[in-house]
Amino acid sequence: MADARPAGPINSKLLLAVYLPTLLLALCNGLLVPTLPVFASALEISYGLVGLILAGDSIGMLLADVPAGALLRRIGMKRAMLLGLTLAGLSVLGLAFTDNALLVVFLRVIAGAGAALFNISRHVYLTEELPVASRGRAIALFGGTNRFGEFIGPLAGGFIAAGFGLGATFMVYAGLALLTLILCWRYVERQVTVPRDPAAGRMDAVRLLADTVRSQRGVLIPAGLGQLGAQAIRTGRRVLIPLFAADVLGLSVEQVGVIVSIAALADFLLFYPAGVIMDRYGRKFAIVPSFLVQALSLLLLPFTGGFSSLLIVAAIGGLGNGIGSGTMLTLGSDLAPKERTGEFLGVWRLIGDVGAATGPLLVGGFAQLLGLGPSAGAIAAMGAAGSLLFAYRVRETLVKPGSYRS
Repeated sequence: MADARPAGPINSKLLLAVYLPTLLLALCNGLLVPTLPVFASALEISYGLVGLILAGDSIGMLLADVPAGALLRRIGMKRAMLLGLTLAGLSVLGLAFTDNALLVVFLRVIAGAGAALFNISRHVYLTEELPVASRGRAIALFGGTNRFGEFIGPLAGGFIAAGFGLGATFMVYAGLALLTLILCWRYVERQVTVPRDPAAGRMDAVRLLADTVRSQRGVLIPAGLGQLGAQAIRTGRRVLIPLFAADVLGLSVEQVGVIVSIAALADFLLFYPAGVIMDRYGRKFAIVPSFLVQALSLLLLPFTGGFSSLLIVAAIGGLGNGIGSGTMLTLGSDLAPKERTGEFLGVWRLIGDVGAATGPLLVGGFAQLLGLGPSAGAIAAMGAAGSLLFAYRVRETLVKPGSYRS
């Protein structure tokens, strides 16, 4: 039984197979934060095409999440990881050699599809390898590793682009992706595969996926709706705070940067306590407060009057997000049926990615109709609703003596 293994949250195998590759890939993604918008603008195209380029990887992930989950059963987790990394690395490298806007959009969509394949196979790998008793800490540490890489990456990307040009950033991305691929090829165990499901052999991929959704709808509907609200408030908060700072309070770019950085630091500091809470008291003890605190920070946003007050509100939101580090990944791992892990997590990831993509769109729509202050209230309501769904409609998945149960 997997849960009979030692309850330590990390071992050397996972360090080299998952955590170090995760750090490298987070650095890769961070490299593109300051450089990709500049690259897209330099193509001298419409803002609509610029937006399409910047959203291309998100589109690719949305399109590939569910097929990627189904593909794991056909090719195995290790091959899926390597294929995903290859697609991401080559597509970003291709950016260094083209100035055709439509080709750039295509490459960004392929990069997103590669990221989806890698992310889901890595999530399934963690699910199979981690005992439930330490899963919260291990996945929270995974989330913290991502946060650290994405914090350092933009700084490195800016310096590389300034010193050597935008193309150099894409080449460094490809080099780091290659290093990540080598680590996964060397340290991810080939024999770790998706558990056999006798029914799977009698169904094609589409029927198997539909059967998984149908059989798990009692879990996916409440938990999926909760995740939609949770991810929407996460991404919506990141858009609202800089917009409110600049457009309503009239703060400078430097002041906005300080506020966002302090909020990110508060977020990063709580990733490990989040894991301890999940493993000691229950998943809901991290999930429910996380999104309620983020909702509170957005409700307070219209009452800020300057740099200091906005900094406090942004830090509160960062603390709320930090205490939720790894919660959606952990919950997905806990809820996934053992014989249908890949298919379930593909759907779970799709729901989360839809929520994440929806957040900024809702902010824009609400702000256009109502203004930024009411928009903050609307996004806060979505996060609070998601939190209450998790509290009252989703079962507690940490099952051990003394754990919290719904």
